Amino acid sequence: QVQLVESGGGSVQVGGSLRLSCAASGAVSSYCMGWFRQAPGKEREGVATLTPDVFGTYYHDSVKGRFTISQDNAKKTVYLQMNSLKPEDTAMYYCASGVNRGGSCSPSPRLFDSWGQGTQVTVSS
Repeated sequence: QVQLVESGGGSVQVGGSLRLSCAASGAVSSYCMGWFRQAPGKEREGVATLTPDVFGTYYHDSVKGRFTISQDNAKKTVYLQMNSLKPEDTAMYYCASGVNRGGSCSPSPRLFDSWGQGTQVTVSS
C-alpha cells in the first residue's frame, strides 16, 4: 500500500482559497486517487476523484466549479485546489488511493484502501 501524507489545510474566511497536497510514498499514476471530507457528526463523503490514464474526474455536486483535483506524477503528489470556500466546506479532508477496477473511479470511500491522516479545513464567515 502507498503511504499518503496530506498538507495545506488551515483556517480561511468565506470566499478564500486553499490548496491541499497529498504526497505519496510511491507512484500513483495507476491508482484511483481521491479527496474525501468528514465533518463532525457526518459520514465521510467523496469530494473529488481522479481516474488514471484518462484523467477523468468526479466532483461532488457541492464543489463543482469551485474545487479542482490534479496530479503530478513526477512529484507523486495529488492536489485539491479549493476556491470560493464556504462554511459548509469545513471538515477534515483526507486523501486516499485505491485500485483502479476499470471505468471511472467511484467516490465511494469503501473502494479506497490507503488513507492519509487528514488535514483540517475551517471556513469562517
